[in-house]
Amino acid sequence: MDWQVLTRELSLYLESQVRVGLFGSGVGLSLVLGFGVAYACYYLSSIAKVSGRAAGREGSAGGPAKGRTARPGRDHPGKVTSTHSSPLREAAGALLARGAAAPGMAGPGQGAAPAAASSCGHRRAPGGAAPGSRLAESPLAPVPRSSPGEPRRRFLRRGPPVAPGTPALPAVPSPAGEGALASGVTKTQLYQRESLAAWRWFGKDGQVPSLRNRKNNLLGLLTGQAIKKPQLVASNDRFCRFLEEYCPVVTETYYPTIWCWEGRVQTLLRPFITSRPQVQYRNELIKTADGGQISLDWFDNNGSLYYPDASTRPTVLLLPGLTGTSKESYILHMIHQSETLGYRCVVFNNRGIAGEDLLTPRTYCAANTEDLEAVIHHVHGLHPSAPFMAAGVSMGGMLLLNYLGKTGRDTPLMAAAIFSAGWNVFESVESLEKPLNWLLFNYYLTTCLQSSISRHRQMLEKLFDMDLVMKARTVREFDKQFTSVMFGYRTIDDYYEDASPCSKLKSVGIPVLCLNSVDDVFSPGHAIPVETAKQNANVALVLTSCGGHIGFLEGIWPRKCTYMDRVFKQFVQAVFEHGNKIFSM
Repeated sequence: MDWQVLTRELSLYLESQVRVGLFGSGVGLSLVLGFGVAYACYYLSSIAKVSGRAAGREGSAGGPAKGRTARPGRDHPGKVTSTHSSPLREAAGALLARGAAAPGMAGPGQGAAPAAASSCGHRRAPGGAAPGSRLAESPLAPVPRSSPGEPRRRFLRRGPPVAPGTPALPAVPSPAGEGALASGVTKTQLYQRESLAAWRWFGKDGQVPSLRNRKNNLLGLLTGQAIKKPQLVASNDRFCRFLEEYCPVVTETYYPTIWCWEGRVQTLLRPFITSRPQVQYRNELIKTADGGQISLDWFDNNGSLYYPDASTRPTVLLLPGLTGTSKESYILHMIHQSETLGYRCVVFNNRGIAGEDLLTPRTYCAANTEDLEAVIHHVHGLHPSAPFMAAGVSMGGMLLLNYLGKTGRDTPLMAAAIFSAGWNVFESVESLEKPLNWLLFNYYLTTCLQSSISRHRQMLEKLFDMDLVMKARTVREFDKQFTSVMFGYRTIDDYYEDASPCSKLKSVGIPVLCLNSVDDVFSPGHAIPVETAKQNANVALVLTSCGGHIGFLEGIWPRKCTYMDRVFKQFVQAVFEHGNKIFSM
């Protein structure tokens, strides 16, 4: 590894993060929370004061407001001034002074704001600002002084500058006078006018955006990208309607955790942030045709209230990632979600990973599905009357997709859920070999693979040069020296071609929901087979803009539940309880 290249890549990455904001760190979280609380307090106080002044003016058409005495030079008809300045009021005053009243907010008989005075009570010249002046150049210009002793109040310009000579809208004088609310204009409409000026650049075409859109745009500014709804890709309209009705989470906007929204950060922090629910397993070792053994961890859920009969209790087969076991936090969360629904779970641990001994010199890979086939038929044979589906994560998802691509409809599984699968192994490996990704993920993953086989060295060194395997520094080198050789591939390219699920997606014969994030460095967005998925009516892709690899953290402190957990729970429940509506596809 060229350390100069690595240093340059790291510096470019840090520079980009500084440019979009330091919100992937604790400092960013503190800033967000601090400014958020401060702005919320100020915003609410401004609303309260605006409502109070509006209520006072409704009771008087030009005299002093109800509940206070008139003051010389201030509270009399013809000269009403504001006793308090807020950015919302000043923005609305300047905007309305230009005659740009919000569409649909004027009262009966009003087509625009009065030209002689703004709704905030500040006077301006009837003829408007002189060409070339600051008032003509800026859509939100400084508000003129209300009295000789009052300092000029300024605020930031927002939105594009108005071209000189832009004609103002026709002015309609207020029948109630300058100092009162115009006839037919309610307090709510007054507040909307003021909100329009302050939020104008957050919305479109000068309209006041909804609270959801304000939240989306604010998060987009903080994270440097737009917060969008997941992209649902499916060619089957019936499958789409089924998901929208029974798995609505796939159509909801995914809001990533604001202080660790970036894909790499989500991937790194998820194992440390998320909780680890307590699960009691029952272990079972089953024999394979070649003399080996596979470890299965069962969660029987015998206390299920919804399915007390074990013979008909729905069963979910879970497949962990490359070096994962039944102890992974995402597996524990899936079991916890299944427990609340009354389902039974069984975790498929790859050979030699969960602490059992290797009886033959063979481990596992993403392309060989023999062990998975044996497990599926074993579980189905134990509970033939129970509804049965599977969920795979990362390499477990790749293995499950490759199995479904080979078997088509000839499988006991009703449906499958896939999370953060690597669709094209060539693209995945290339992404992981970029200097920064190698430092953060590739080298660590390689050491995990080496550690998983080192305890079986005595069994494996009969067929492999273990010293050479233990010198590997990337996943590609490990696969070249060990995995491809073990499973009889002539070259590593042959193995990667066979292990890539994208080439088998057309042959999947049961409903499959796949969740991926386009910022996943293990499965780059450009490698996701969107067009191929559209050619199979059984496949639906859910693509999020953020989430990383098995991340999908959401909320300020995402400890208990992630977006991936919610997708898993809703889809599994939809299949077991309403699956007959999609099986006729």
